Amino acid sequence: MLRLAFTTALGVVLSVMAPARAVSQAPAATDDKAMVRATVERYLHGLKFNDTTDFYRAFWPDAKLLFIKRDGSLGQLSQAEWYRGFAASAGKEEQGKLEIVSVDVAGTAASVKVMETYATSVYIDYLNLLRIGQDWRIVNKIYMSRPR
Repeated sequence: MLRLAFTTALGVVLSVMAPARAVSQAPAATDDKAMVRATVERYLHGLKFNDTTDFYRAFWPDAKLLFIKRDGSLGQLSQAEWYRGFAASAGKEEQGKLEIVSVDVAGTAASVKVMETYATSVYIDYLNLLRIGQDWRIVNKIYMSRPR
């Protein structure tokens, strides 16, 4: 009988504590999601205005950009190679719609889907981010493009 009373009391204590623990973790997850979105918004601002400064702040320096070439083979760009493509248009505003489609955060890792719709093309980016210290950085980008 004493054992049953102890087990019941322990169950009540744990059930009361569990919601408090879940509530205390929820704000951190919400903060991380907001921080991931802020990093991706910085990336999108860089795309919109051809501003590599925003890219430097959003991407980890060794991040790779991967895509499938027209011949079906794997293409890869380093950050430096990719940034060179923006030099001629630096500061020029691109006309198009850039949007975050989805955000998934799990602990120190996140994945974000972005859609860029321009007059003649559509790009879909899948960005992988990691929380490094207190900052979220894009460590990998895969993308595809198609004519519109």
